[in-house]
Amino acid sequence: GLCEHKYCGLGQHCVVNHETGQGECKCLDHCKPHYKPVCGSDRKLYQNHCELHRASCLKGYRITILHSEECFYKEAAGIGSSPIVTLRQHVNQRFPSMYKNSIGDMSWAATEVGPEGEDNCRLAEYRRLKTTILDLYDKRYMGSNSHSAHKDNMAARKQLVEVMFKHFDADNSGRVDAHELSQVIKQEGLSKDVFECTLFDLLKYNDVNDDEHLTKEEFYTAFVQGHRVESDLNSSSVMSQISVATVCQDAVLTCAIVGQARPPILWKRNNHYLNSLNLEDINSSGTWAHCELSSGESGAEDFGDDGSLYITKVTTTHMGNYTCHADGYEQLFQTHTLQVNVPPVIQVYPESQAREPGVTASLRCHAEGIPSPQLTWLKNGMDITPKLSKQLTLQANGSEVHISNVHFEDTGAYTCIARNEAGVDEDISSLFVEDSARKTLANILWREERLGIGNMFYVFYEDGIKVIQPVACEIQRHIKPSEKLLALQEEVCPTSPGEEVQRCVWSSAVNVKDKFIYVTQPTLDRVLIVDITSQKAVQTVSTDPYPVKLHYDRSHDQVWLLSWGDMERNFPTLQVINQASGRVSHHTVHTQPVGRHFDRVDDFFIPASSLIINHIRFGLILHQNEPIFHKIDLETTSYVKNISLREYNCIPKSVAYTHLGGYYFVNCKPDSTGATQPQLILDSVTDTIIGQNGDVTGTPYVSPDGHYLVTVDDRDGLMRIQIISERGKIQAPFDIHTNLHLSDLAFQRSFTELHQYNIFGSSGRQTDVLFVELGTGKVKMIKSLKEATRSYEWPWSNKNRVMVSSGLFGQYLVTPSRESLFILDGRLNKLNCEITDVLKGNVVVWVGES
Repeated sequence: GLCEHKYCGLGQHCVVNHETGQGECKCLDHCKPHYKPVCGSDRKLYQNHCELHRASCLKGYRITILHSEECFYKEAAGIGSSPIVTLRQHVNQRFPSMYKNSIGDMSWAATEVGPEGEDNCRLAEYRRLKTTILDLYDKRYMGSNSHSAHKDNMAARKQLVEVMFKHFDADNSGRVDAHELSQVIKQEGLSKDVFECTLFDLLKYNDVNDDEHLTKEEFYTAFVQGHRVESDLNSSSVMSQISVATVCQDAVLTCAIVGQARPPILWKRNNHYLNSLNLEDINSSGTWAHCELSSGESGAEDFGDDGSLYITKVTTTHMGNYTCHADGYEQLFQTHTLQVNVPPVIQVYPESQAREPGVTASLRCHAEGIPSPQLTWLKNGMDITPKLSKQLTLQANGSEVHISNVHFEDTGAYTCIARNEAGVDEDISSLFVEDSARKTLANILWREERLGIGNMFYVFYEDGIKVIQPVACEIQRHIKPSEKLLALQEEVCPTSPGEEVQRCVWSSAVNVKDKFIYVTQPTLDRVLIVDITSQKAVQTVSTDPYPVKLHYDRSHDQVWLLSWGDMERNFPTLQVINQASGRVSHHTVHTQPVGRHFDRVDDFFIPASSLIINHIRFGLILHQNEPIFHKIDLETTSYVKNISLREYNCIPKSVAYTHLGGYYFVNCKPDSTGATQPQLILDSVTDTIIGQNGDVTGTPYVSPDGHYLVTVDDRDGLMRIQIISERGKIQAPFDIHTNLHLSDLAFQRSFTELHQYNIFGSSGRQTDVLFVELGTGKVKMIKSLKEATRSYEWPWSNKNRVMVSSGLFGQYLVTPSRESLFILDGRLNKLNCEITDVLKGNVVVWVGES
């Protein structure tokens, strides 16, 4: 075209003048939006290099780049008239542009820019262009005996470059300008159709004095010394370095690759370039209990002019290995291992309790942090250790104070203190020892809490809802199908047309801040809300047909709801109920159509909050038969981006997540031949696939603290357990062989070991429960739990026998059979009791703290 060989300056592009029929250089209409702020010589702050050069073009005078921080400070202080918006840590370029300190006369370019002002010439491409030119002139002008001698012989290279310079310098002025470069480009056919770089990039990289000309010395530097950048680099910089940061603080990783004329520094994480990513999408998946942040502010990454990697408000998702290298010199690199420490977060149980003399009392403490916190106890401010005896002992590696045969003098405030390298946290558990005849307020309040509305299992089954106190296996309340909603005429489970017996059909339920239980009634196209304080059904929320799955996102006080549309899942939709814990009239809101399709949603996944992670920002949506995750912003319930799994031909089936390194573990559906493939590991920082999880196949589960990945593969009869270290390293699995065909798993904190978990697995086909100590691999079977509900009788999920634990400090678990309910004692690893006449009680919710 008319602009093919017209090379315009920075901040300009070529536009065809239809009157003259010639290509003309005009100022850019706009620049591609990305944020890499630079100071101009006019003391103004510009959004990026392109905006600076565009402003220079529009104003008609030269604006150079200043490397002082004066206008940054002016902007921060609100001084001057800088046109740029508030600073954000953003980079939207794959590779930092190598603009020069000044642009000289605007009539000719120091580099060629794309239509939006972007410089696409990377150093590796620049080197390839120069090598091609050297080879071209070597063949054309050097004798046949000298071919390729320039590659190994410095004298031969200098001789070749001397010939090239004479050819480039058409007017014999001793300098090569942009017009002469343009003529060579035309003669040799070196257009951008062939190379990302052009000969104009000689002016960008090698015009040392910015006079828009190449002297013979500058030309020599480009073609003779320019090939020795690698040897200029300091090879002693290639090393591993450990960097330690505390969560919520900023981290700076400095690359030690140095050398004369060093190219731009590129950073990788898990073999994916960070420089190329839109950092708006690299926010962490969680916000920390220690940070007063919104999750959108945490975890941004940026790149300094010195090649350093800046991570603001570090979280444990950022831990891991980062490598840096100079552009074009990947063989010379440095590895940074980023370790993230987390101050302890502590919780005690109970906060207070009242006991009569002679009975047993226990006070428990749980703390999480990195490194794992050490626990100590005080009684009324004094170290408890000297007072230890047969009556007063510490159990579970110091996490529990156990007092047998309590006396009045055992009354006191027991403080649990957790310490690690990053900080200290503490909490108080109060014990009151009082005679039964003295009903103090503390005694009464404790008994009401202990035996009242809290610490109950809610079981939803065909004949309504049973509220069960697990210690004594007492049924505290039975909400019948015919019971009316509070102050309303609606029934809990209206009679279906054509049915004589009034039955309930449930599919999923969630606890909302111990205030309400939301439970789906798929055949009634609604969600029922149960008030926990009154233990009554109080409201129904109309939904799309066949609501089947609920998830409560505590971060945003939202209940997410998946409906099928019909029993064949032909019209699935996602809806959200906002202000879920509020005592208001609730309704559903549809999410935006993901990928422009309402009707393809197969499932969704939102990571669970925990003691440390208390705010979740993003979730994943799975579509039917698509090798893609659709990432959603939970704050706006809007679509963010697609994450492709196509490279591995993986249609995701189920997902688990750990904040330690920020990994998603993806279970893929079998392919068309029925063959299974290993799990994929997805990096939530870069939203890219790291690779396969060895040969581990099956459904993933992650412990509440993120330290254990447990995978169940019924085909091979395997349970595979992987430890995830506090530095985010995924260790090799150890295997447990089982033929139980596990339906569901529940994690429970160990009662004997600090910072350890046990799991209980229910069988979808057999009558045994599997118990495993994750720390030791010890296995035990709890037998004779009767047959589960048949799979065809439970169409709502593949978990036809759930397993539900009782919270952070809970001792009991519940799992149903087809017609009974079994309560397990997790501390003693045995059956506690059976409650009969509970048909299809496969929806269970725990309410309470213990």
